[in-house]
Amino acid sequence: MSNMSVSSGLASMSSVSGSISSIYPSDFGDIEVQGSIQFAVNYIQNLGEFHIFVVLCRDLAVADNKKNCSDYVKCYLLPDKTKLGKRKTTVKKKMLNPTYNEILKFKILMEVLKTQNLNISVWHNNTFGRNSFLGEVDLDLSEWDFRNTQINDFTLKPRVNTGEVQIWVKDCKNLPPVRGDIIDPFVRKSRQKTRVVKRTVNPMFNHTMVYDGFRPEDLREACVEITVWDYDRLHNHYIGGLRLGLGTKSYGVEVAWMDSTPDEANLWQRMLQSDGEWVEDDLPLRTLM
Repeated sequence: MSNMSVSSGLASMSSVSGSISSIYPSDFGDIEVQGSIQFAVNYIQNLGEFHIFVVLCRDLAVADNKKNCSDYVKCYLLPDKTKLGKRKTTVKKKMLNPTYNEILKFKILMEVLKTQNLNISVWHNNTFGRNSFLGEVDLDLSEWDFRNTQINDFTLKPRVNTGEVQIWVKDCKNLPPVRGDIIDPFVRKSRQKTRVVKRTVNPMFNHTMVYDGFRPEDLREACVEITVWDYDRLHNHYIGGLRLGLGTKSYGVEVAWMDSTPDEANLWQRMLQSDGEWVEDDLPLRTLM
């Protein structure tokens, strides 16, 4: 694999190494989408929360030849996909008409919510941990009537040319201690993180983070935030970070997290132009994010 060396602004020789790649497998869309999903949405004003009540799915496509269905529902709010993260239901096994009756919650202001798109997708997870796409629904929340809190039935739609982003975190070198002489570093991105390596300023991780369900156009609007931390049982200490993206607006909206430096944006652009290949660079970690 190639290396992406990332230098820290806290010390001139500090760095984190790794690679990033986007992969769009040709067999991702082999399953013919069918069926429907029932859900309701509601904004709880006094909580400042957006609730998605996932009821059930009907007549889902069979992703496993042995009909061992293990299906779940995943929700994103776009364009802030990487910042808010995803919400998903539990996995329901051996049912082509799985019932969930689960509420997925996002903490978000109404004025921000009205600038978002809600993406709800259904996935099959097999015994090898591979996700297979079974269909999706997209709602433009700028046009949604939030007085409508009824359960709605939506036909699942196919998605073309989707894939995944892979980020390989190799190691860090010469990290500056932020609480004395001892440092127990780890790397975090979104809701994934590496293991903690004890008592070293030169930790070796060799950890790969995978994010699936991306369309090529999504990657032009998204941003990956990678941060390095010193682990502490009571309070983790921030060391440095970076944001990989094009450094522009996201879906035409000004967002604080789309602030990639020219070098960070260049790496992301090269990844977009190198489907299925690892790309590398040497980037400064930011002390403030």
